[in-house]
Amino acid sequence: MDFDTVAGELYGGDLAEFVSARNAAAKAAKAEGNAELAAKIRELRKPTTAAAIVNRLAREDDAELRELAELGDELRDAHTRLAGDDLRALTRRRGELVRRIVHGLPSMSDTVSREVEATLEAVAADPGTAELAVAGRLTSVAHQDTDQWFTLAANAAPPSAGKRPAKLVEKAEPAKPKRDHRREEEERRQARAERERLRKEAAELAKERAVAERDLVRTERAAEQATARVEDLRTRLAEAEERAERATAEFEKAKETYEQADNAAEEARKAAEAR
Repeated sequence: MDFDTVAGELYGGDLAEFVSARNAAAKAAKAEGNAELAAKIRELRKPTTAAAIVNRLAREDDAELRELAELGDELRDAHTRLAGDDLRALTRRRGELVRRIVHGLPSMSDTVSREVEATLEAVAADPGTAELAVAGRLTSVAHQDTDQWFTLAANAAPPSAGKRPAKLVEKAEPAKPKRDHRREEEERRQARAERERLRKEAAELAKERAVAERDLVRTERAAEQATARVEDLRTRLAEAEERAERATAEFEKAKETYEQADNAAEEARKAAEAR
């Protein structure tokens, strides 16, 4: 057992079984005497729904994710060179590629779709996020709320020779509407709060279900015991009724025999007196 293999299996497996599979792998590593590996495995975080979607995309076909990561390298290079035309063109390519990837994914809610889009944009913005995405090991939604150089890419014009970069502002094209990062962050915060509420609700329902299951098992066992007791009593009653019937028959027979003997004795007495 090694860490990369375990991590690959966990992040490539069923999201609903992540925690139980992770704990089982950590337990197995500890049983093998590798406490350090067990600790590393236990620290692996369960991915969010959006991160799991991107992880699955990486395993099914990572070509578009690699293209997005390479596009991020080009954007960073263009930003370093302050190449306004290149930045604008690359930014448009980034948006088109992100939309194409999202469009090709299975149907999802608007909230998850926005989180997936934010994660894909972060793949182009951050090499570390890109590496995790291509490896299929993202754990949470990544986003760049202060994406300043992407803003520059969309609005800046090429710098004039001999001018300071500050002159870019004077020669910039009319500013395009900026994304409302605060609104998006608030939506993400609300989504996280809703996920946490649902998680707690699911945990409470799981506890209630466990209690109900225990009560059901206890009740079923009691019912089985009561049924067995009733059957035993019924059997005993039938046997007692059978013995009573036999005793009654024997009593009637004995009574008849007694009466016959008594009659015979009475006849003998009368015959004796008559002599």
